[in-house]
Amino acid sequence: MSTTTAVAPLSTQDADALVAAAHRAAEAAGVTVSATVLDAGGHLLAFRRDDGAVLISGETSTRKAYTALQLNTPTADLVDAVQPGGLFHTLPTALDRPLLFIAGGVPVHRDGRLIGAIGVGGGAPEQDHGFATAAVEALA
Repeated sequence: MSTTTAVAPLSTQDADALVAAAHRAAEAAGVTVSATVLDAGGHLLAFRRDDGAVLISGETSTRKAYTALQLNTPTADLVDAVQPGGLFHTLPTALDRPLLFIAGGVPVHRDGRLIGAIGVGGGAPEQDHGFATAAVEALA
């Protein structure tokens, strides 16, 4: 007989907290961003674009979150994998829903299980990664 421990899914309250924490981190750095939170099924739970954030940041934040979710890895750790000769070189164009291998997407875990992901776009990739990581750490 096996026992399975239920893990609470990412809630809308969690998603709102992630978005707020990412925006606080970005604001402290003087950067305007978009932040997207997806649940474990890839469905949108929360999104916010700062006034003045570049319009494309909404799309990039969503794709970063989706990529981190699908591969269960921060996108910052995947950048080299899509370079010529890399493990995922052709993956960004092989799927119906495009992945984005730019830093700023981070998976969200609870009790060791993947429950969603956050993506941040609008700053430099390293900044976006830092803002997303700060949000995940604030949720823990």
